[in-house]
Amino acid sequence: MTFRRFAFNNVTRNKRLYAAYFLSSMFTVMVFFTFSIFAFHPVLTADDMNGNVQNGMNISAGIIYVFSFFFVLYSMSSFLQSRKKEFGLLMMQGMTMRQIRSMVFLENMLIGFFATVGGILFGLVSAKGILLLAENILVIDNKLNFYLPMEAILLTFVSFIVLFFFISIFVSYILRSRKLIDLIKGNKKSKGEPKANIFLTVLALLLLAVGYAAALLAEGIQVMVVMLPVIVVVIIGTYLLFTQLSVFIIRRLKRNETFFWKNTNLLLFSDLSFRMKDNARTFFLVAVISTVAFCAIGSLFGLQSYLTSSTKITNPNTFTYSSTEGEVEKDIAIINETLQEENIETLTAQADLQYYGIARDRVLIAKESVYNQFAGLIDDDIIDIQDGQAVIVEYDGFSFGQTDELMNQSIELDSGTVLKTEEIIYSRALPATDSYYVVSDNDYAELPAAVDEMHYHAWQAVSGKNAVLTASEKLSKELTPYKFMSGEYQVYKTNKAYGPILFVGLFIGIVFFVSAGSFLYFRLYTDLDEDKQKFHSIAKMGLSEKELKKVLSRQTAILFFAPIAVALFHGAVALTALANLFSYNLLTESVVVLGVFFIIQIVYFIIVRFFYTKQIRAAIQ
Repeated sequence: MTFRRFAFNNVTRNKRLYAAYFLSSMFTVMVFFTFSIFAFHPVLTADDMNGNVQNGMNISAGIIYVFSFFFVLYSMSSFLQSRKKEFGLLMMQGMTMRQIRSMVFLENMLIGFFATVGGILFGLVSAKGILLLAENILVIDNKLNFYLPMEAILLTFVSFIVLFFFISIFVSYILRSRKLIDLIKGNKKSKGEPKANIFLTVLALLLLAVGYAAALLAEGIQVMVVMLPVIVVVIIGTYLLFTQLSVFIIRRLKRNETFFWKNTNLLLFSDLSFRMKDNARTFFLVAVISTVAFCAIGSLFGLQSYLTSSTKITNPNTFTYSSTEGEVEKDIAIINETLQEENIETLTAQADLQYYGIARDRVLIAKESVYNQFAGLIDDDIIDIQDGQAVIVEYDGFSFGQTDELMNQSIELDSGTVLKTEEIIYSRALPATDSYYVVSDNDYAELPAAVDEMHYHAWQAVSGKNAVLTASEKLSKELTPYKFMSGEYQVYKTNKAYGPILFVGLFIGIVFFVSAGSFLYFRLYTDLDEDKQKFHSIAKMGLSEKELKKVLSRQTAILFFAPIAVALFHGAVALTALANLFSYNLLTESVVVLGVFFIIQIVYFIIVRFFYTKQIRAAIQ
């Protein structure tokens, strides 16, 4: 048997452990290849898309490539940790350390080659579906048809072969300092039960409390000011949480004899306590990576929701036209003609809105009939105002801050009558940039001369709504942008500009989250052989299969959900801070993002627990 054949057999014999490494690496290659397909797609490389989409794809691919290097490196270190005893036995049989390093190099290159080829093949298979998905997320007018991406294939293959080559060299190099006695003993060397430092334990709680308080209490621009300090404080607090506070809690639970000696708690917590040092570092890494994924996707999703919602709020009508000068009648004729061509039926309202000088401000005063006419277009409540009264209208959804000032002002008519403000209502009927007054028609006729006037016309579609976007695009090209507005078209342009950012952030977040789950898988299976021996011995003492399943389920659940729970909490606080920044409720978006990730983790946990339990049960039978 040749040396190369021996290395190949080693991979096949360790397929259980290598399977996660191979599949995770292949997934990373596939994601990178997917971005390469977009980066080289003929539609996305066109002049009008080059600046927004292609740059985003290139940056995203670079981030994934750098992250892939560290991810693969971590994966390989987990394999080497679990194969110490194997290397020691090979050295006892006469294999030199140089030959072991050569074997590891060949194994890693073999896996890297097939992972690269497999990632490219699966990327090609799923490319059409991903391209269809991207058409909707990126809001691209032209279809992203499937093509044979030779440039993407070449870039991906060369990039990842080089990546695996350098990682293989690095991993082979770090094996040179291993001593035979350390390799033979493997993980049997006692690390000693970790002890918590009281000062660092209290510091962990203090740092997290201060970080959370600063993030939740900050409002507006203050959120940006405290962001960096909060991130640093919370990261340090998270590390101490897993390395100190968790150890402190476990030791406290062990001292509680009622709890510790109940059922199988002895097996669970005594084992967890001895392995806490290694798990703590893994927990910290997974918590930070998962938090980045939650915050990236949640922030981008929330920001898009904020932008589109604010656009819809400020543009309740299907079309609006406003002008203080120019050929108003000609522009209105163009709009009506376009709506007729697109078979869009509308309800319309028009008025000359007049502004008056009140307390050195330019304030809109509308008469009751005009206000009710426009309120009827958007199904808003109409109002009934008596002579001698005035109503302040504040824009529904946004507070511009002028309402309190208007409450302290009065409106004096030419007749000498002074109008008093009776109430404040909230509406989006008129296009005011601040709060304004509404008075009765009779009182409106006695107002002094206006200081400014604006012609305003609104259309609300009742049929042919599918053609609204087409009509809006035509009219936006023919009319002055700041005069003609279409809420639906503004949302379309917002999504089109924001789509590449959301698409990039979504994929990077998914890569980070899948990698975090893979770290947990590697941590669990690194100790598989040790767990087999331990439970095999305990089974001889009378451990039932039901009790075994219970212990393994709890052990796996702690491994999987302890860091994810912390990450979810971090993510919820971060998204709440983002909501405070924009003064916009992100509860729905936060629940959706965090809920989806939590469900994915549950599915991942069920699958891993099934195969892990199967391995342990097979070892004790």
